[in-house]
Amino acid sequence: MGTVRNAALLLQLLAEGPAFQQLTDLADRSGLSLATVHRLLRSLVLADLVEQDPQSSRYGLGPELTRLSHRRLARLPVLGALAPYLGQVRDAVGGTVRVDVVVRTAVVSIDRIDGSGAGVGLYRDPHGPRLALDTVAGRLLLSRADDERWKQALAEVDEPTRALAEHERDDWAKAAWLRADGPFPGAPPEVGVPVINAAGMPLATLVADLPLTASPEQIEAAVAHLTRAVAAAVRTLGHG
Repeated sequence: MGTVRNAALLLQLLAEGPAFQQLTDLADRSGLSLATVHRLLRSLVLADLVEQDPQSSRYGLGPELTRLSHRRLARLPVLGALAPYLGQVRDAVGGTVRVDVVVRTAVVSIDRIDGSGAGVGLYRDPHGPRLALDTVAGRLLLSRADDERWKQALAEVDEPTRALAEHERDDWAKAAWLRADGPFPGAPPEVGVPVINAAGMPLATLVADLPLTASPEQIEAAVAHLTRAVAAAVRTLGHG
């Protein structure tokens, strides 16, 4: 188990830093010996989980991770249940529609249809993970999680976000939907509805971008479209 944990730690460090990293830096950051890190990286390279740049000899995440992630996504029941409705919701709302899930303390979009509605603003979406409690999805899902996961997420965010989350957790955990500002200036606000199965387990959040100056009526309409899609997906999950 120690070898597996150490390999997972190296993959996490490779995911957090620059695209390619030096062996010595990985050893320093992991707290493992240089020999141990070298041995693990060689094994990971052979499995294509890590790749080594031939010019710099630095290490980065490998292509096999991409294949495995796509295989896993294809098997997620919640994704299959929501997929038929994403286009309908996008057409109704105008903004980008996403299926967001929480992975540890981050939110990851596992499916999306980009919007083209007027008023959503022009911005660059990095398509990367975001700190969970900075997002609608993370707030809706982690507020319903156990205290240990909640504390881990709190530890990752800045003090203003932490204070807001601690104050609002009970309300977020009961919310049927939630709105939040965009992650940076120029990004559209977002609204999300949690997908909760028959056993009461939160699985994902269906999120839509709103116009930058969305009126209460526009928000209400977006919530209605999201809610109908989520309800249909939950029925599909119940029949699966």
